[in-house]
Amino acid sequence: MKDVTILIVDDESDMRQLVKLYLEKEGFRCMEAANGQEALDLLNTQSPQLILLDVMMPKMDGFTAAAAIRQKMQIPIIFLTARGDEWDRIHGLNLGADDYMMKPFSFGELIARVQAVLRRTQPASPKPELLQAGPLSINKKGRQVFFNDQLVSLTLKEYELLQFLCDYKGQVFSREQLLEKIWGYDYEGSERTVDTHIKTLRLKLKEGADIIHTVWGVGYKVEV
Repeated sequence: MKDVTILIVDDESDMRQLVKLYLEKEGFRCMEAANGQEALDLLNTQSPQLILLDVMMPKMDGFTAAAAIRQKMQIPIIFLTARGDEWDRIHGLNLGADDYMMKPFSFGELIARVQAVLRRTQPASPKPELLQAGPLSINKKGRQVFFNDQLVSLTLKEYELLQFLCDYKGQVFSREQLLEKIWGYDYEGSERTVDTHIKTLRLKLKEGADIIHTVWGVGYKVEV
């Protein structure tokens, strides 16, 4: 994730450097603090998007630091600690932590958990109200589709299918994925439903039919 800074708080320098190495490989920026007090001092002037916080540290432990941080701000916190008793985990989460990982841990899992917390806590970029794919345009607010400025009349599912493919222009989706996204997980119909709707979409788009591409053996995508 671009433009994300993570504060690593741990009294073990080797641990900080190792975590920093893996995070930077994924494109994150990193700051470091050796204890809870250093972290609080740093937060007076810096604004990271996430904090990785050890528990057992000199001067100020992680639980105390987390409580102080939560009084001032809502930066996501993941505890990284050797303290794995149930009380410790519950206490850490009750202090407002977003996750709690036991040492030793795999760095692959750490990266996955960091990304999951950021997805939950970072504001999503608003999707544009007007989608454009060459001569095809979709007014999402009005739920209208135009081709060469001519209104195209679509059913609800045809519209939802076309908008979804245009939202992720260039990305290929299988029939199963499209069924789940448009018709829902509990839909009991055949995957041929997707093929039928794609066929009618192409008929209604006429000259714009070739915007919807079939990727043989995989599924469909919208591409200009």
